[in-house]
Amino acid sequence: MLEQLGALATTPWIYVIVGLSVLLDVFLPVLPSGVLVITAATAAAGTAADAAADAARGHAGFADMLALVMCAATASVLGDLVAYRLAWRGGDRFDRAISRSRRLTAAQAKLGTALLRGGGPLVVLARFAPAGRSVVSLGAGVMHRRVAEFLPWSALAGLTWAAYSVSLGYFGGQWLGATWLGTAVSVFALFAAGSGAAFLMSRPQPAEAQAAP
Repeated sequence: MLEQLGALATTPWIYVIVGLSVLLDVFLPVLPSGVLVITAATAAAGTAADAAADAARGHAGFADMLALVMCAATASVLGDLVAYRLAWRGGDRFDRAISRSRRLTAAQAKLGTALLRGGGPLVVLARFAPAGRSVVSLGAGVMHRRVAEFLPWSALAGLTWAAYSVSLGYFGGQWLGATWLGTAVSVFALFAAGSGAAFLMSRPQPAEAQAAP
């Protein structure tokens, strides 16, 4: 897979593949969009490292990483907006779907309260948590949050996640080469960030802790 992505890393097709994966990830959280972004960045970094003697290629490698970040971030925001608008229009249907899951119901309540009181940083944190992006986008649409309240934090979340994922792949490829070891280390770091985000989101807020018996 690394060899194929390494060949695609120098063509526009890599952006199409990454963009579609990230765009659809909000509806199908099982899609490994983060893993794909990291693998693409690792392959591109390995390609650049192989040609490190060429200074111009070094600048091209940075441009490739920047383009990959912007592609993943843009696709993330577009996917969030599509899910947000669909949930806005079909709120009752999505609300019933969410209510069938105790975990999603609790997450929806927590995120909805955070958005209501201006807790936008939680949107950024949720972008790293498993299925957090889906809960935020669908929940904001179901509860009819204003676009101006949701979009800026969605954009910041997408950009932060994309920059972090691409950086993991890039530095993993630079230090360990375009190998499965470099990809595995980078993917582990991504999952570690997701686990940390999920843990922080599950912690009760100060007001909730005081209200607890």
